[in-house]
Amino acid sequence: MNSFWQMALIAVMVLPAAAAFVVWRLLRARNMEIWIGSYLRRRVPKVEDRPVHVMFCFVDHFEPMWHGADLPTQRARVDRWCRDYRALASKHSDADGRPPQHSFFYPEEEYAEEHLDKLASLCADGFGEIEIHLHHDNDTEDNFRESISRFCHTLHQRHGALSRDPKTGELRFGFIHGNWCLDNSRGDGRWCGINNELILLRELGCYADFTLPSAPSDTQTKTINSIYYATDDPRHPKSHDDGVAVHVGGHPTGDLMIVQGPLGLNWRERRMGLVPRIENADVRRGCPPTPERVDAWVRTGVHVEGRPDWVFVKVHTHGTQETDMDTLLGPATDAMHDHLERTYNDGKRYVLHYVTSREVYNIIKAAEAGRVGDPNEYRDYVLPPPVSSWAGAGKKAA
Repeated sequence: MNSFWQMALIAVMVLPAAAAFVVWRLLRARNMEIWIGSYLRRRVPKVEDRPVHVMFCFVDHFEPMWHGADLPTQRARVDRWCRDYRALASKHSDADGRPPQHSFFYPEEEYAEEHLDKLASLCADGFGEIEIHLHHDNDTEDNFRESISRFCHTLHQRHGALSRDPKTGELRFGFIHGNWCLDNSRGDGRWCGINNELILLRELGCYADFTLPSAPSDTQTKTINSIYYATDDPRHPKSHDDGVAVHVGGHPTGDLMIVQGPLGLNWRERRMGLVPRIENADVRRGCPPTPERVDAWVRTGVHVEGRPDWVFVKVHTHGTQETDMDTLLGPATDAMHDHLERTYNDGKRYVLHYVTSREVYNIIKAAEAGRVGDPNEYRDYVLPPPVSSWAGAGKKAA
């Protein structure tokens, strides 16, 4: 064999391996090896004989003290949200005549009575609900229990937030973990420290976790685009890496319901024209909520198994960062709602519902129980609204 054919044979053998190595390095650089297999295997059932109901839920890691802001800066952030969000949302409505709903996941460690008073007043006017967010590091079980329990009672008693379970009287809350590290899921063990966090959350009254997706963080689970029950293993972190899908006719299993937002690849916006960006449902200035992204979120088809015509679109943001406020409270988000209402609310192919995280949970539970019809009927299916329709919230904040 002459040298030319020897070189050609080597190239045929080496180039595929080199290409595979490069792809693997690209995947590893963004922690995509965790979830890319699930993404490639997943198939979304088609719905052709009835309209698809789209439940649109916007959850916010709402942090007025972000970056160590002083009190005047904190106040300016909260005041702008309470002013501009009311103006923005008042221009829009879903199939049920409701404005966009914002779920404010407020950090326990950033509690300030005056900020929560203002948010409670906004929510009492019908623009959203308040839930629980937490940043912690190297925590203990006792401290976690005390912190969450105290914050639940403070939010409820002083600000009219959180729902009470009508059967048990227990305060119930939705949860987002700071720095994405639910159940100690970061590889180096930072920003949590508790391996039995799912159990603790269940025992403290958490109805569901809304942290995910967290890609490109290594805290991202291999399970994606799903609604499922996770069972905690106190001996190990990241017990919610997988679980049992919530399905029609099923029953709760495990410790905590995990409600995920859309995660996938955005081939329309490629890095260097070649590498697709990660679509992780994050909304901010650098990744505004374009119509193309909205369409991708709906196509992802997150649903309760057996009810593909009820699609849940959960997107997230960090709402108090100045660099992003013009996007979140301005023309880009205004256009997002225009697109949702124009494209996904014709009453024939699609019906749009703006929902809070609590309402998402209730509608999921209704689907699990086999309920049919209009999801709007099930916004309060298990958990009633918080008392932030509470007359005191508006008066106290005035």
